Amino acid sequence: MPSTIPLSKISEFIPPPSRIPRGLTTEMKGGCKSFSRGSTPCEKVGGFINQEVAIRGWVYNFRSSGSICFLQIRDGSGFTQAIAAKNVVSEKVWQDCEKITLETSVEIIGTVSKHPKREEYELQVKDLSIIQLAEEFPIGKKEHGPDFLLDQRHLWLRVPSQWAIQRVRNTVINATYDYFRQQGFIKIDSPILTPTSCEATTELFEMKYFDLGKAYLSQSGQLYLEAAIFAHGKVFDFGPVFRAEKSKTRRHLTEFWMMDAEMAFYHHEDNMRLQEELVTYIVAQVLERNLNELKILERDIEPLKKIVSPFYRLTHASAVKKLRELGSDIKEDDDLGGDDETLLTQQYDKPIFIEKYPAKVKAFYMKRDPKNPEVVLNNDLLAPEGFGEIIGGSEREDDYQTLLARMKEFNLPVEPFQWYLDLRRYGSVPHSGFGFGLERIVGWLCGIHHVRETIPFPRTISRLTP
Repeated sequence: MPSTIPLSKISEFIPPPSRIPRGLTTEMKGGCKSFSRGSTPCEKVGGFINQEVAIRGWVYNFRSSGSICFLQIRDGSGFTQAIAAKNVVSEKVWQDCEKITLETSVEIIGTVSKHPKREEYELQVKDLSIIQLAEEFPIGKKEHGPDFLLDQRHLWLRVPSQWAIQRVRNTVINATYDYFRQQGFIKIDSPILTPTSCEATTELFEMKYFDLGKAYLSQSGQLYLEAAIFAHGKVFDFGPVFRAEKSKTRRHLTEFWMMDAEMAFYHHEDNMRLQEELVTYIVAQVLERNLNELKILERDIEPLKKIVSPFYRLTHASAVKKLRELGSDIKEDDDLGGDDETLLTQQYDKPIFIEKYPAKVKAFYMKRDPKNPEVVLNNDLLAPEGFGEIIGGSEREDDYQTLLARMKEFNLPVEPFQWYLDLRRYGSVPHSGFGFGLERIVGWLCGIHHVRETIPFPRTISRLTP
């Protein structure tokens, strides 16, 4: 893992001399030292070659030769190395260097130098002040099991690999907002408390809601977004959703972040085109902004460079046929399972649209294919390299009577959905939408096997803490 800042970063931030911190003073407050001067982010130190700067952060690794101490510093923005020579620093500074522990918080003043052989930068220490000397850090260099690490998740987040994952996650979120803004969408906030399911499932978290009976934690904002398109045309939401299914697979969490988008006057083909554009945009942004993070994760970026339009397309029927050839026992009317998705996506180097599933295995609101009423105008988008489904979408049924008939076919009570039916009574139009699971996309881009590492504090059927 690189410990210092690449040359490509130095042009991003070069402040005038008056802003370069030459030193700082500290005083004790509540057991920790406080500071009175500004500091330079670790990711920006390359802009201060041969100049004196101050940095503040945490010592995530260190080693000493007896006369030179190498401190690996993390400050939130990135990482850098600080080098303290015994014959240069004061006796007190050297004594502090010798007693430093993992995750000790420090303030360091030093001169930025360029590594003689690599495009990296280091800090030659002149002064060092310990803000808080950390107790023995529970997460050491030895191997730890996933349960132990998840018990220590509040501390595990500091480890470079976990730091990198959350930075990629942040890029995916920002790229999604940027893309939709460029395409003329607005964000609509759908409710988390709902009176019923949106997909006729009983796998919901239920609660008593005052004197109004039962309420449920939302599994999707889709139905509410459909109401908003009649005011705004193209809308999306982005927030936590909840599924109470007792799944233990690597792809499932009980609380996760979902982005849902709905578009008026979009048909099935328009919907898939938008999904393809969004995914290619997100991947491009991650490759542009997170190369250092992907390097920390040892993610092979060559497969990600291939994520360009057009994506592959298979009908559900064609996918079933291919899966059988690959050894799956899937039947014609089966939904694709996780193993099927893994098997299928190992055959392709780009995402795959699987479209036109049997109507009987999909939600009531999906529009039937006029050329074949046995299937719906929907798609799942599967990420390559065995990662599987990251997006689900469909054209929505826009006719009142047809939607009412579908609800009865699925044995759904009409009353809770009357407001949703009303949308087909007052200016109904063709419309489509889709949703992606943030953790699944982040897992794919980072090359992380289990989605529990892609969310800051995972919630599963066996974990509610920390």
